[in-house]
Amino acid sequence: MEGVMKVSETQVRDVMIPRAQMVVLEHDWNLERLIAEIVESGHSRLPVIDESKDNVIGILIVKDLLSHAFDRREDFDLRALLRPAKYIPESKRLNILLKEFRGNRLHMAIVVDEYGGVAGLITIEDVLEEIVGEIDDEHDTDDDSAFIRSQGDSFIVKALTPVEDFNVYFQATLSDERADTVGGLVMMELGRLPKGGETVDLDRFHFRVLRADNRRIHLLETSLHDGREAAPPITENI
Repeated sequence: MEGVMKVSETQVRDVMIPRAQMVVLEHDWNLERLIAEIVESGHSRLPVIDESKDNVIGILIVKDLLSHAFDRREDFDLRALLRPAKYIPESKRLNILLKEFRGNRLHMAIVVDEYGGVAGLITIEDVLEEIVGEIDDEHDTDDDSAFIRSQGDSFIVKALTPVEDFNVYFQATLSDERADTVGGLVMMELGRLPKGGETVDLDRFHFRVLRADNRRIHLLETSLHDGREAAPPITENI
């Protein structure tokens, strides 16, 4: 019941996969590259773009491509296989979106901001996850804080934490020009969606991916490069 009540109060922007973490296909890729990207992603549905993520021209359902998997015809046209993309505002509430997903038998929607730009995407699985809850693992915590002190001088950081909040909390200077969230920065630095256990260094900080799936990063662990403790967190709430 708590999960059902939660979706009636939660907006799409709160649970969507951010733009920086969207896995997309280019409309002009050849069949071989398309298949390689699909296999790497593990997704059953993927947005297809024309040059920019702001120009999503449709959604590819992977099973629609199966009959072409061994087809080497030069006239292969990906556009002919695409389903129309559904666009929704960031402010739409999850309970309304769930009804639309079920009523129209859809599984994915593209999220747009107030200026019409693509802000991210959301799937029916993301909505249902809010109802039934995340599957617990060894790194899950019931604390609502974006920053949890881990072992020694390390902190667990939620991947969707805004870079600005991270900078305030740790007195850091990470740039938010490439991505809005800490998880987005990690993904941009690696150039792909990472797997659990992978590491990356950003400015003074060392990040390790604690939990990620084939859609996004969930949790990170951070510490300073040289093992020194991060700057003492400020005490005000963020």
